[in-house]
Amino acid sequence: MAGPSMVFPSVNVRPDRARGPRPDDRPVKIDIDRLSFFYGAKQALDAITLQIRANLVTALIGPSGCGKSTFLRSLNRMNEIIPGSRAEGHVLIDGDDIYDSRQDVVELRRRVGMVFQKSNPFLKSVFDNVAYGIRINGLAGSRRELAARVEESLRAAALWEEVKDRLRESALMLSGGQQQRLCIARALAVRPEVLLMDEPASALDPIATQRIEELIYTLKRDYTIVIVTHNLQQAARVSDHTAFFWLGRLAEYAPTERLFTAPREKLTEDYVTGRFG
Repeated sequence: MAGPSMVFPSVNVRPDRARGPRPDDRPVKIDIDRLSFFYGAKQALDAITLQIRANLVTALIGPSGCGKSTFLRSLNRMNEIIPGSRAEGHVLIDGDDIYDSRQDVVELRRRVGMVFQKSNPFLKSVFDNVAYGIRINGLAGSRRELAARVEESLRAAALWEEVKDRLRESALMLSGGQQQRLCIARALAVRPEVLLMDEPASALDPIATQRIEELIYTLKRDYTIVIVTHNLQQAARVSDHTAFFWLGRLAEYAPTERLFTAPREKLTEDYVTGRFG
């Protein structure tokens, strides 16, 4: 299929994306096999099968209601808080089936962190927001170690220089973009392996959005990242692989540059060129 005429300029591949192992050469971190999900009698996902590679950013795109967020939350079983929900199929992280009845869900959610669409800092200080998960998981043996872990997490979230003199202030005093990066720092504080992000910049201004995108690109050196976004340009900028969802099914999954410039499915072409969605 010839590449479609895009409604945005082009997919800008970052220079260092072309160096090192190709995306498909990376080890598989999350192996999803025929995952279906139900909210009571309503089926939200239909036999999703794909492999998410380690230390890459995978974007999930598609129109509202197509199953992107349900799929994202299925990767750390967050959907289970909804009464009557159930999953079928398998999700393996490093070969460990997260839907096995013996799975420790608390430990799973430590390994697979979550950042939500709307920043949700606790009604606590900046320091205590980041320290919360470290404390409840018993991950610091002393106050000095706790302080070092908090600083490490804030630095990883590119926030330390902005808040190092405000650690005892309420987190609600931070700007919207800073609050979102604080929530990212809070997720990173327990040292997860995978970071799930559900439209993390959708409520932010362009400058704050750029900071989040730059942060995502930096974080993939240490984490496997899966991000839901309605912004096709954002998916093109930050991701290595893109999955296009349609009516609860996986319509196409490919390296981002190929999916946006030479999709194999007509439905994908219609979506990324703006004919619907």
